[in-house]
Amino acid sequence: MFSGKEILTRQSTEANKDPLAPNSESSVDEDKLLRKIDFHVLPILWVIYVAAFLDRANISDALTLGLPEELGLGTRQVSIMLAIFFVPYTICEIPANILMKRLNPHNWLSGCIVAFGLVTIGQGFVQSYEGLLVARFFLGIFEAGVFPGCFYLISFWYKRHEAQKRFTIYFSSVIVSNAFCGLLAGAIAKLDGYRGLSSWRWVFILEGTATIIIGFIAFFSITDFPMEADWVAPDERALILVKTNSDESHRVRITLKHMLDFLSKPIHWFGGMILNFIISIVIADGLLALGIPVYTIAFFVPIIVQSLGYGPVQTQLYSVPPHAAGLVFSIVLAYVSDKYRIRSLPIFVGLALMISGMALLTSLGDTSSFPTEYAALCLTTVGACGSGGIIICWWVMNLRGHVERSIGSGWIITLGSLGAIIATFTFKRDVRFYHTGYTVGLSAAVLCAVVCALYGMLIWRQRKAEARSEGTDEIKRDPLWL
Repeated sequence: MFSGKEILTRQSTEANKDPLAPNSESSVDEDKLLRKIDFHVLPILWVIYVAAFLDRANISDALTLGLPEELGLGTRQVSIMLAIFFVPYTICEIPANILMKRLNPHNWLSGCIVAFGLVTIGQGFVQSYEGLLVARFFLGIFEAGVFPGCFYLISFWYKRHEAQKRFTIYFSSVIVSNAFCGLLAGAIAKLDGYRGLSSWRWVFILEGTATIIIGFIAFFSITDFPMEADWVAPDERALILVKTNSDESHRVRITLKHMLDFLSKPIHWFGGMILNFIISIVIADGLLALGIPVYTIAFFVPIIVQSLGYGPVQTQLYSVPPHAAGLVFSIVLAYVSDKYRIRSLPIFVGLALMISGMALLTSLGDTSSFPTEYAALCLTTVGACGSGGIIICWWVMNLRGHVERSIGSGWIITLGSLGAIIATFTFKRDVRFYHTGYTVGLSAAVLCAVVCALYGMLIWRQRKAEARSEGTDEIKRDPLWL
């Protein structure tokens, strides 16, 4: 058996010929190693984000279980309460990724989980609007490091054409938590009045307690980066570093200079006609645009269903099928994306469904029937779920090295979170019909399609220029740039 260094040298030579070609000189069974990586990396990250999104989105269930009436909240106060979560969440994304690099993923992520679990429990005991605002603010701080941090970690374990299925498995935690949130809240609704507490308080207390338990388990289960993971043998580590082209340690410190470097480049800010302008800001705006309908779905599906005349338990149960359909569709799109090694086409399929659903919702009036409006809501959810994970994978896997990915994965989620703030203030009921929210969601979905098309065009032009300058044919050998 070769030493790690020998394998790295041998495989580097082979990998330079074709990064997608298998290495015949490796003594490691790549299929077995891939299954081993899947087992160690994905399950616990999936579970912790189910808990994280559950603790973030359960406020929508609380709103249908009597929270506004008990605390005396008006429509504007509810919007502010939903939006305040995203203020620290947006600000802390990139710093959280940098801290995760320094503290190791298993330390950082498990600590964040326990912290936001405690805050979630605290929401169950608030007695005023001001107390709820404080709790939501701290929830945003502690949740900031989880979503981009997990995408950042996953990106260093897989090749490009292996990544989408894994990204989608992780992203499906958002979909499952949305569906499970409704089922769980429907069951907890029956605890109304138990020990003198309203059912919406029990939603926070029970789900927060479960989150803390998951946090303690996560400390022993979350893996670190390939260079530091203790369950990887030296020859396996060498193979992983070569096939993912990530031989730098995550302990390379990211400084203010790195951040200013990243943010000062037009290539990371603006889309345009100039060849060297790649648009990280445009794909981030794509997620921003996607973020409006996605967070509309996360926060307002139960409220929309309730507005159709259903009680609390029925409301939660009717919130489940759209997310179940979205989960199936996202898995199908991920399979197609990896099999045919293309990202953009599956994204546009998902966006087409989302735009169709939003257009139908926008065209409906106050007299529309429940089946029609519910079908449109399902179509919108399916499209958003299908395209969201692929957009993030497309972006993250096009970033290079620990420095770019730590900053860039936080950067796209930072800008994407702005969509949630917009959603909370634009999605207001006009009598029973949410005309403003649906119109803004439709506009954002169309914007998302436009900027994704522009991003694909410009990144193709940049990779083509790079290949020409290096005398290679990189684009043909690695089509997943697109």
